[in-house]
Amino acid sequence: MGHVGETEDRLSGASLGTPFRWLWGAYASSLAGTWLAFDSFPLIAVLVLHVGPAQVSLLAAAGLAVGAVVAVPLGPWVEFRRKRPVMVAMDLVRCGALLSVPAAYALGALSFGQLVVVAIVVAAADITFTSASGSYLKQLLPPSQLLVANGRFESTMWTASVLGPPLGGAAVGLLGPVTTVVANAVSFLLSAAGIRAIGGHREALPVRAEAPVGGVRARAGDLVGGWRFILGDPVLRPLFLNTVLVSGLIMATAPLVAVLMLGRFGFAPWQYALAFAVPCVGGLVGSRLSRPLVARYGQRRIMRTVGTLRVCWPIGMVFLHGGTTGLVLVMVVQFGLILSMGVFNPVYATYRLQHTPADRVARTLSAWSVSSKLTVAALTALWGLLAALTTPLTAVGAAGVLILATPLLLPRDGD
Repeated sequence: MGHVGETEDRLSGASLGTPFRWLWGAYASSLAGTWLAFDSFPLIAVLVLHVGPAQVSLLAAAGLAVGAVVAVPLGPWVEFRRKRPVMVAMDLVRCGALLSVPAAYALGALSFGQLVVVAIVVAAADITFTSASGSYLKQLLPPSQLLVANGRFESTMWTASVLGPPLGGAAVGLLGPVTTVVANAVSFLLSAAGIRAIGGHREALPVRAEAPVGGVRARAGDLVGGWRFILGDPVLRPLFLNTVLVSGLIMATAPLVAVLMLGRFGFAPWQYALAFAVPCVGGLVGSRLSRPLVARYGQRRIMRTVGTLRVCWPIGMVFLHGGTTGLVLVMVVQFGLILSMGVFNPVYATYRLQHTPADRVARTLSAWSVSSKLTVAALTALWGLLAALTTPLTAVGAAGVLILATPLLLPRDGD
């Protein structure tokens, strides 16, 4: 880990220090496990429990929606606690919940209900970990280094997304359906060890700016504090609406594209996987470009320009068809989309951290993540209904048209 971090520091011209390298290593470990186990629960539900499409959809929706609701009170709870212990605890919670699946499988006691509960627990812990880690990152590094750090996180994410699913699929084929779940659980254990090993950064116990008044009433106010801050801030409000809507509209069409490619147009599963794995290289390229582009053109100009470019690609999926040219079309559309996202995501994540006071970061990130997951769940269900009333291709086209309006919500005032 240290050698890799030193190499990255030399390439970028910025040293972020040993504590960040441990944090980055922990992030890489958990992300590798997550992508190795990509779609593992639906696979287990189908291959082991022999459930139908409706139950598989329920499993996915429950993990997103119910997990997000469960995470709502955890945002304020995280805000006023030291972040490293929270991150370690969430890693251990995810590890324990996931290990219950292979344990039940080995005993012949695995049920669909258990998969749903584990999906909810993991989703809630994911949101809580994300809010704590974002707040900790802001404490760990000065504002001038946040973009470098977020760029490294982004490149790591796209690397894992390229390598993880194919390796996970091979592991399932060779070693059985719960293999990747075990690997994912171990990855969270390694992440907890990495975060625990961070030294040289003494984290102070957060203190409320104002003493709580009214007991339960004040705590109830904390529950919506993240949303109140986001929606009341003229800088963050449009960015929040933009990112939530863009991610929701993109993810809402993912099941429909799968139905079209694997059903109507007859692509093999390996072709489907290839069509979405190869373009992830664009994310690696984009994350490398984000820092020099911001240095040259400024933060808000890059967010406006690349944020607009990233929504011009999904409409291309309306021309989806079978054969080699159809496969190439999907790869080109996805590469353009992911390249743009690779630039946009670390810039917007840095911008959000810089414009959020330190005592509001955890609640803000939690509210942001909860809103995004609930929006994805709602729009996925709505677009499924639209596809049933029209056709999947019509629904994909409708999302592509609507997403073209989202750049109106990007920051537009001067740097």
